[in-house]
Parts: sequence; structure tokens; C-alpha cells
Amino acid sequence: MCGIVGYIGSEEAEETLLTGLKRLEYRGYDSAGLAIVGDNDLHVEKQEGKVDDLRGALDGHPMKGTLGIGHTRWATHGAPTDENAHPHVSTDGSFALVHNGIIENHSTLKTQLQEKGYAFKSETDTEVLVRLIEEVKRETELSLPEAVRQALTQVVGAYGIAVVSREDPDLLLAARKGSPLILGVGDGEYFIGSDAAPLVEHTRQVVYLNDGEMVTMRRSGYEVTTIENEPLDKEVHELEWSLGEIEKGGYDHFMLKEIMEQPDAMADAMRGRVLPDENDIVLGGLHDVWDRLHEADRVVIAACGTSWHAALVGEYLIETFAQVPVEVEYASEFRYRDPILRDGDVVLVISQSGETADTLAAVREAQSRDVPCFGICNVVGSTIARETDAGVYLHAGPEIGVASTKAFTAQVTVLSMMALKLAKGRTLSEAELARNIQALADVPGQVRDVVEETNERLEEMAEVYRYASNFLYLGRGYNFPVALEGALKLKEISYIHAEGYPAAEMKHGPIALIDRFMPVVFIAMKDSTYDKVLSNIEEVAARDGSVIAITDEGNGELDELCEFVIEIPQTEEFLSPLLTVIPLQLLSYHIAVMRGCHVDQPRNLAKSVTVE
Repeated sequence: MCGIVGYIGSEEAEETLLTGLKRLEYRGYDSAGLAIVGDNDLHVEKQEGKVDDLRGALDGHPMKGTLGIGHTRWATHGAPTDENAHPHVSTDGSFALVHNGIIENHSTLKTQLQEKGYAFKSETDTEVLVRLIEEVKRETELSLPEAVRQALTQVVGAYGIAVVSREDPDLLLAARKGSPLILGVGDGEYFIGSDAAPLVEHTRQVVYLNDGEMVTMRRSGYEVTTIENEPLDKEVHELEWSLGEIEKGGYDHFMLKEIMEQPDAMADAMRGRVLPDENDIVLGGLHDVWDRLHEADRVVIAACGTSWHAALVGEYLIETFAQVPVEVEYASEFRYRDPILRDGDVVLVISQSGETADTLAAVREAQSRDVPCFGICNVVGSTIARETDAGVYLHAGPEIGVASTKAFTAQVTVLSMMALKLAKGRTLSEAELARNIQALADVPGQVRDVVEETNERLEEMAEVYRYASNFLYLGRGYNFPVALEGALKLKEISYIHAEGYPAAEMKHGPIALIDRFMPVVFIAMKDSTYDKVLSNIEEVAARDGSVIAITDEGNGELDELCEFVIEIPQTEEFLSPLLTVIPLQLLSYHIAVMRGCHVDQPRNLAKSVTVE
């Protein structure tokens, strides 16, 4: 959701900034712009549309200079227009600013500034911040960094900002509160980015900025301080990502690449943790707090979107294996409904990016009530990873496609590991534990079989269903959350309306929708709920519905009832979501491609939702 990139060094900034913005496209955006300082002037180019449109506008008249900032905007205040695009520039044209986040008191500030004679060209809250900095400079005659500090103390809301000025062509300034920023440390050059994607091809050395921190970068070095100008000694970290991981690697789309990467992503999530020979699960990130988790009276899991679906699978897993009550909360609701948290509770939050605003708010809500909060996230050094008391990294590698795929399966893999570890010496005998650990270790190979053996068949199915207007996804038990996830994937990338339900709920309303033109996807594994799901399939077939079934290899019972049957390898019931979700991802992908949708950057969506 919005992207920031900045550069100061000895190289021309334009190409670095444009390439960086391309790396940030996956976050979602609708306009783009650059501001570059060179030849004693501030050059700005911005417009509605994609980064390639911006690049085209610059053809033939490049912006010269070795200092600059760039931005991709996801519209919040004001439509996606040239005027509302970032960067925004001071009235006298001396400095430019880009901003992620929302200034919540922008309306009050704008009124005050208008009363002082300031005019506004855009509808954005960002321009309000620019005018506020101007006013502070005018009143106090402070330097630009000090004026920015003073202005930010008057701001209510979230921001990640970067600022450049023609009056100081050796200064790149950035600050954050609630919207992530990373400093990239090079050799005589420095970078700023909303995440690691625009930095990784230039440097592996990074500094993660925390809320309330500001960095001033000059070619001679950088300094990190608090907004109140207290100096900070920040640790330099090494990025785990490589350039190859954020490129398509020959695939048409990042989403397809990431679907195909899932066997490796799950194996990486288990590496050094799932130990069949020792009949053990090792989760180093939870080692120091394991007793607290093991002795919990209740686990509350907070998440959003796909991570919320993974949390629902986690609820089944933890309650089954640990016999501990679990409640799954939408993080966006958790923070507002005065949740009841008691001694003995623990809160677990799940987020791919580790920057999801609502999930981060849930962390802070739990901590404000002195309840331990543990995290599951993918991005090393992310805010949730730093602010939770302990946690587990997914190690799934960067996920660029907006529609999450490998993060979901990696999250369920980690939750499966946690559940089995909680079950050790509790609900499972040594023999049962050994069987389940081995089954988990075998899953990446089975997933590889699924992606390789079903992809072509699912592409054929997509030809049949590409013009459907509605889909229904049904599952029970562990696969009810998978039905929700399958429906979400189809909605996100193909724009076809889809709903997921527990299969038994079909008779409580959705059955009224069944006709020949309503595809119904059943997850019908031969598990403890199979007979009930089979009855539901027969009910749909009797009403001339078009049935797609995901079931076990060798199950021929559904062939006569269903239009399409996708068979997948058998596994332990609790691990089936790791297999059943794969065909649903691929079906959504192929339908979206055939409908001409922008698979990796679906309309109106952002990869990391860092504002409410």
C-alpha cells in the first residue's frame, strides 16, 4: 500500500528510483512520481497510472541529479489524479515530500493553514503536511530537518515520509510512525525504501527504523535520531532476500511463481525445526517463552485476510492437539471491542508482511493489558517481529503477488508445528507423534506432486468457468477455512463473486442459489466428515449444480456426481489444508489470466495494508 524509495549518492538517481518503484509495484498503487535535485533545482514529474507510464513521460528529457525520492500512491484522500499524486512540493518549490499513511487531523490542520493564507492544489492529507512544514519554517526560521521535526509533533496519525530540498542538495531525510521504512547502507550512497524490495539489488546492509525515528542521510554518512532529536545507535542488519527471489524467474506472474515455490517454502519453514529422527519439533524463536505458551489457559489469535484463514486452521490444530481453547479474532475488530483478556491467556498474531496496521494494533492492545503476545510473520526485521515478545519466522522468501499463496501454506505449516509440539507428552503417544511428524515432513513432496500434476487439468477447467458470475466453496472441519481461502483467492484476482461456507451451512441459505450456472467447489477428502460432505454433493447434483470436487487419490465415488474431480495425495487429516488449497489457488490463477485480469496487482488491493 503506497511505496517510497529514495537515493543519495554519486550515481544518477532517476533509474535507481524508477527501478525501485517497479520493485514496489506489488504493494498496490494508482499513480507514481519522482522528485530529483540537480543543477541547483528541484525537478518533479508525477502522474496517474503505472510506473511504466511515468518512465514514458520522462523519455527524451531525463531528470538529472544524484539525490531524489519516488513514490507510488494508493489513493485514500482524493482520487488517483496527477494533482493528487506524490511528491508534493512546497509553495516556493524548494522542497518535496512523499508520504505513506494517513494524517488523521489533516482537516483541522488544513483549516488552520488556510486561515493563514495557504492555498491547496490537491485533495490529499499529504499536501497538508507540506504546508505545515512551510509554516513552521516561516515562523521559526529553522532548518528543514528541524522544521520537519516540529511539524511531525503536531501530526496525529500514521506516516512514513521522505524529503529532499534544492537548498540542501546533500540531504535526504526520512521519518516514520506506523508506516514502515528501511534505510539501505551502501558505500558512499544511501537508500530509503518502504521495504527491502527496492534496496536488495544495491545493498544487503539495512537499518530498520522504528516508530518515532528519523534518519538524515548525507553522502558522508547517516544519523538516526528520535523525532525529538535524541541520537540513536541502530544495529545494521543483513538482508536475507536475494535479487533473484524478487524477480519472476521465467514465470508469467509472481503469483504463479509463488504457487510453484510452495514445496520449497514449506520445506524452508520446517528446516531445522521438524526432526523426524529425534521425534521432535524445535522452534527456537519460542524457546524462552515455551512454558508460557504450553501452560496457557486460552490462545487468542488475531489476523487479517488470508492470515485470518490460516488462523482458523490453527484453531482446529491447537484445540485438537493441545486441548486448549482458541479464539480467532479479526485484528481490525479486536482493537475496538474491548476484548476480554485474562491471566493465563496468550495472544498470537499472524501477518505475512509483519506491517499490517490492524494486526500491529492488536499486538499493542495485548501488551497494554500485560498479556504475552507472540508473532508469526515472514519478513525479518518487520515491526511485528520486533514488537512481539517472541515468535516464529516463516522463512518462505519474499511474496510479491498481492494474493497470498505461499505465505498461507507456510503459516499453516508453522501452526502445525506448534500444535504438534504442544501435543508432545500431552495428547499424543510417542508413536502417534512420530507418525504425525513424519507426515508433516512428507508434505512438501506431496505438494510438489499436486502443483506438477494438477496444473494442466486446472487450466482446462478454467476455460469452462472463466465466464461464471458466482462461485460457492464448501468444506468441513480443517477444510472449512480452506473453502474461505479459495473463495477469497477467486474474488481477489478474477473479480468473480465467491463465497466460502461450512458445507453443512449450505442448507441454511446458499442452496437457494444453486442452478446450472453456479459452480460449487467441494473439498471432499475421505476424512471424518466425508460422508456428510458426500451428502451435500448429492444435494447440489440433484439441483443440477455444477460440482467441482477436491478429493483423495483413488476415490472414484465422486466421478458420476461431479463435473470435475481433482485428486490429491492422502495425508493425515490435520495436514490436508496444505494440499487442498493448492488446486484452489491454481484454479483462481488460470481463471484470472483468461479473464485478462492483472493477476499480481489486482484492482483496489494492496499487498501490505498499513493504514486503516
